[in-house]
Amino acid sequence: MCRNIKTLHNFEPPATRDEIQSAALQFVRKISGTTKPSKANETIFAEAVVAVTQTVEELLEQLTTNAPPKNREEEARKAKERSEKRFARA
Repeated sequence: MCRNIKTLHNFEPPATRDEIQSAALQFVRKISGTTKPSKANETIFAEAVVAVTQTVEELLEQLTTNAPPKNREEEARKAKERSEKRFARA
């Protein structure tokens, strides 16, 4: 599950709310140990996703860096290369 959580800081354009929410959902899924909560836990699960989303938005707004912004396409290309190398057949 956690491999779906992507770095969101220092991109141009900045991470969207959807990207942040997706990362928050993956985080809550990992922490809770479930991808789909039971009916009894749906509300608290959803509330946790909202809370993590808000916290990450605040974090990203306050982080500073001197590094130039990363390019999404270039980072995706590098990730694909790492994946191909990692899962290459012998």
